[in-house]
Amino acid sequence: MTDDVGELKAFAAVAKAGGFREAARLLQASPSGLSEAVRRLERRLGVRLLHRTTRSVLPTEQGQRLLDRALPAFAELEHALQDVASTRDQPAGILRLNVPTNAARLFLPICLPPFLKKYPGIRVEVTAQTDLIDVLAAGCDAGIRYGDRLEQDMIAVPIGPRRQRFATAASPAYLDAHWRPEHPRDLMKLDCLRGRFSPGNLETWEYERNGEIYRVEPQGQLIYSAGTGADLGVEAAVNGLGVIYLFEDWLRPFFDRSELEPILQPWWQWFTGPYLYYPGRQLVPAPLRAFIDFLRVEGSGAT
Repeated sequence: MTDDVGELKAFAAVAKAGGFREAARLLQASPSGLSEAVRRLERRLGVRLLHRTTRSVLPTEQGQRLLDRALPAFAELEHALQDVASTRDQPAGILRLNVPTNAARLFLPICLPPFLKKYPGIRVEVTAQTDLIDVLAAGCDAGIRYGDRLEQDMIAVPIGPRRQRFATAASPAYLDAHWRPEHPRDLMKLDCLRGRFSPGNLETWEYERNGEIYRVEPQGQLIYSAGTGADLGVEAAVNGLGVIYLFEDWLRPFFDRSELEPILQPWWQWFTGPYLYYPGRQLVPAPLRAFIDFLRVEGSGAT
C-alpha cells in the first residue's frame, strides 16, 4: 500500500509538472527515480498512464481519469494532515481519564472547569472506579493513581493536594452513647463501617504516631463498596451506625456541620497525593498534552 501511494504521488507530480525534470526539482528527487516509480505503477495497473516524447509528457486518457480522482484525494489527505497538526496550537478532541472515585469527587471538580474553559475544543470523559486497570486496554489516555500503585514504566505528573490523610470519625450521638477511642485498638470494641475493594479485600485501617504504625481490621454491621459506595458509608456514620474511615477532604464538610466528629486525630496518617499517569513521552495525544501542560503551569487548583 505504501508503494502504491508513493508511485501514485510520483505520477501525479510528473503529470502536473509536464515532465520528469520539473517534477524532480519540485519534489527534490531524481528524474530517474520518478520515471521508475511511474513505470512500476503502469506495470501494476497494466495500462500506460503517460505519453512520453522528447518535448513533453502528457497523461493518457486512462492517466487523466486516474489523475482526476487522485488529485482531490491527495488534497483531502493534505487537509486532514494539516488539521491534525494544527491541534498542536489549538488542542481539540477527546481526553479519556480513568480515576479513583475520590479524585472524581475531590479535586477534578477544581481543576477541570478552568482547563475546559481554556480549551473549548477538548471534551473530557471521566471513568471513576477503584480497580487497577490497564488504561490503554480500557481505551483511556491516562489515569490517576497514588504512587504505590503506579507501574514503573509510567510517566507521572502530580495532581491534586500533595499531602492527604485518612480521617476517622463518627456521629457525636454515637460517641456519646459509647466512648471516644484514644488508641486505634479501641476501634475493635466499636461498630465500624468498612469498605470492600472489588477483588474482595476489605479495607485495612492504618494509623501512625511517633513512628509507631498500627493496623486495624475492625468489624461492624455494614460493608460497602470502597470508593463507589463511600457515600453510603458516610450517611450511615452520620445516622449513628458506627465509625467511618475515609479521606479527610471527603469528610471535611461533615466536620464543619458537626454531623461527624473527628476521632484519633493524632494517629491520622499522612501520605503523598496522587499522580496523573500515562505511558511514553513521544507523540502524546494533543488533549492529554494540553492537560499535562495545564497541570504543570497552572497547577491542579488544589494544594
